[in-house]
Amino acid sequence: MKDYRRLIENIQARTNPDNIILEKGFRDELFSISYSDILKYVRYAMKGVEPEYTKKSKLAGERVQNHLKGNLNDVVYKYQGSVMTNTHIKGTSDIDLLVICDKFYTFDRKSITTVLTTESLKNQLNYTQVKKLQGEIDNAGYSGSALNDLKKNRLDCENLLVPIYDICDISHSKAIKITNKSLIRDVDIVISNWYDNVTAVLSDKDTDFRGIQVYNKNTNSKGEPDYPFLSIKRINERSSETNGRLKKMIRFLKNIKADSDLDIKLTSFDFNAICYDIETFKYSSNNFYELVYIVYIQLKSLADNYEHSNNLKSVDGNEYIFRNDTSKLDSLRNLMTEINSILVDLKKAVAL
Repeated sequence: MKDYRRLIENIQARTNPDNIILEKGFRDELFSISYSDILKYVRYAMKGVEPEYTKKSKLAGERVQNHLKGNLNDVVYKYQGSVMTNTHIKGTSDIDLLVICDKFYTFDRKSITTVLTTESLKNQLNYTQVKKLQGEIDNAGYSGSALNDLKKNRLDCENLLVPIYDICDISHSKAIKITNKSLIRDVDIVISNWYDNVTAVLSDKDTDFRGIQVYNKNTNSKGEPDYPFLSIKRINERSSETNGRLKKMIRFLKNIKADSDLDIKLTSFDFNAICYDIETFKYSSNNFYELVYIVYIQLKSLADNYEHSNNLKSVDGNEYIFRNDTSKLDSLRNLMTEINSILVDLKKAVAL
């Protein structure tokens, strides 16, 4: 049997390093299961970080933003990452501040052209939608230099932040990394631009559906598009529909990985996709400890069913998680090993 008291201490040190008094609802819940270390461990592993910690992470990002606002032009500031979905498991979590160039955008010309030139796809759209897509193709484009704009934003950010922060690492190709020592928080400042696919164009460029491309200063290039805002939107909405259960499962997997001695090379991005893929009717009314079994069954299906794992996509629907990467399946099986031992102990405490 695992040493659940030690594991609880690990989670407490990670999620609540300052020993902030826990919210009353959670304290009451712990009291009701005080007879069982395994139940307390599972509940702690699924718990969100106390709001006071998250506020500090966001405040650190806002302070960087305020330093930049008066000096940068034609940019939009957004955040990405697990802090925005409350699925982070560290009280001192860092935050990603996106500095998005608003002078230009790029778009998925290939996919838009495919829709417009494929009769079966085009017939699914109304006149207004076709006009929107055609408008992108007909757009004269940006007369300036996109890469020069991104390079300038990166250099301006470096020049502005280096004198302000004692710890300001500008050596990384895709981010400037600062530490706010008073708040004890790290902020990654990421230079990027907007990227619009078919969905973004049809949604009138609603931010939730727009992608970004991250600037790489070492290669002076734009990266492949990411869709962080769509992922944030979908996780928040799905978790709201299930009364927080989706986020509980994501945090649970993250905490299992954090305390495991096994090789688990799966990221937050992967955990989000694994849990988001579970059909909500399977867990929308389950108790917290029953979610452990739900997650295990999902992992087993992915490990045993090649078609399932090969076709699992990211939350935004744009990337395959396991396709062409067998090492991730090995990590998945190691994760299953950890959860299986927890299930064995859990079954002794409750009926699953």
